[in-house]
Amino acid sequence: MKNIYINELIGKLETTEIWKTTDNKCTDYNEGIKFILDKFTQHKQKGTQLFFIGNGGSSAIASHMTADFMKNGGMNTYSLYDNAVTTCMGNDYGYEYIFSRPMEFLIRKDDLVVAISSSGNSKNIINAINVAHKKGAEVITLTGFKPDNQAKQLGDINVYVPCEKYGIVESIHNLILQQIVDMIMERDGVKL
Repeated sequence: MKNIYINELIGKLETTEIWKTTDNKCTDYNEGIKFILDKFTQHKQKGTQLFFIGNGGSSAIASHMTADFMKNGGMNTYSLYDNAVTTCMGNDYGYEYIFSRPMEFLIRKDDLVVAISSSGNSKNIINAINVAHKKGAEVITLTGFKPDNQAKQLGDINVYVPCEKYGIVESIHNLILQQIVDMIMERDGVKL
């Protein structure tokens, strides 16, 4: 018996788009992954900070990747998920500022922000992307649902999953980021 869900996930992975804002061009999957890998490698070599952000299931991916890119990728990663800071920002400024307010203090020119949002329209993610750009950081977005979502338009590199099912979009986001960290390890000669 075929697994319809897995087949749908594979189909959506095969139609995932990777956009480079510099030339507003959608690349094929392998070229896009190589471009993303090169971007992470540049940041690793420069020793810049790397921030992962997301809400709900995307926050779980962000936390997981914060750990993996630090431990396995050897990168300078940071989490914005400290309970006291998150609840302070949410209480004092509003939930839409839980990432952007801390980033105003923490992010530096040339850092990298990976913004994960299935809808691509979460206000707190959009605010964080705007602060990142204002500070001179680069942004990679991973989104889904509608092709005209806000985050997709704002990233320097945009991974877009053309699907409106959270589980599939989040699974593909996780898979792609895991592929990148595994490729960093391979590139560094670390046995998987």
